[in-house]
Amino acid sequence: MKQIYTDVIQFKGSHYAFGRYQAEQLQENPLLTKYRNRRTKSMRKYRVNQKEAKAFFMKYSSGLWAELEGLSAGLGWPLEEVVHEFSGWQQDWVHSGCSIMAKENFFARNYDYHPKTYEGRLVLFQPSEGHALIGPSQRIIGRTDGMNEYGLCVGYNFVNRIKPGDGLICCLLTRILLENCMTTDEAIEWLKELPHRHSFNYVLYDRSGNSRIVEGSPRGIRVRQESVCTNHFEVIPQENRRHVEESHTRLRSLREGHPQLSTGREAFKYLNETRHPIFSKRYSQWSGTIHTACYYPESLTMLFGLGGDSTPVTFSLSDWMKGTRSPIKRVLGQLDTKEPLPYIDK
Repeated sequence: MKQIYTDVIQFKGSHYAFGRYQAEQLQENPLLTKYRNRRTKSMRKYRVNQKEAKAFFMKYSSGLWAELEGLSAGLGWPLEEVVHEFSGWQQDWVHSGCSIMAKENFFARNYDYHPKTYEGRLVLFQPSEGHALIGPSQRIIGRTDGMNEYGLCVGYNFVNRIKPGDGLICCLLTRILLENCMTTDEAIEWLKELPHRHSFNYVLYDRSGNSRIVEGSPRGIRVRQESVCTNHFEVIPQENRRHVEESHTRLRSLREGHPQLSTGREAFKYLNETRHPIFSKRYSQWSGTIHTACYYPESLTMLFGLGGDSTPVTFSLSDWMKGTRSPIKRVLGQLDTKEPLPYIDK
């Protein structure tokens, strides 16, 4: 078993100041070495039109552009390289798993991916302009999933990366929705307009109990109503990968377990316990469960655990917004793998 952790990052202020603050935190984090070392490779792998990216962010989420500028200043990297590495504009995405369910004021999800991509950062951020939110980071400024101060919850599940388009990757789309939308219906309208790099399911759930799955791809989106989701499209199956049997199997397990789960804590255990069929140990295949999160839109609280069979830690976005800093600085857990994590293994 590999001992791992997630650092809890808490910040209130402008996006630019938050970018500078994160840069300072990264200076002593092995994670920065990973991003520094991959720049040469990623610069060859894909290109980013900085003017085009800036025009997009200034139109839809100017705060995130300021955060990128703060990262640039704090890291001492040229803005062009920061935008290329962290903006999520026109980037590739490797396949992953993930399972999500929503029901009666909770939104629970397993984040399944390769450990070498995980950042180990759970972020509470209240911007000077925009919605406060809580969620684990991905690509520094993006979010794997999260909830904002209005109770909107967002999570994504990978479907396919064939025929990519110019646009944003999933974790940046998630961040933009959380900072700009208050309801599921608003988020749907944003997903219709925002450009998608790859094909992903976006699961939305708000305080009113409105749950929708948005099948989003570079060629358009479709909206359907269901409370459980895995890694394939049902409305636009032509976008699916050739082999989706495992995704269908997990979906059947979610559908079977969903009616029996009456609380968020029960849902957390169903997703997180290794004896149940949803938890995955396929870390080397890019689809092992790294964290489990359960969000409560009405109370604005969150359960979070690392690895399997974990005891969830509770965070209150509501209390934090009122001025009570979370006393939890780091969440501990373990993974049944020998795969490296960039923020732990040098």
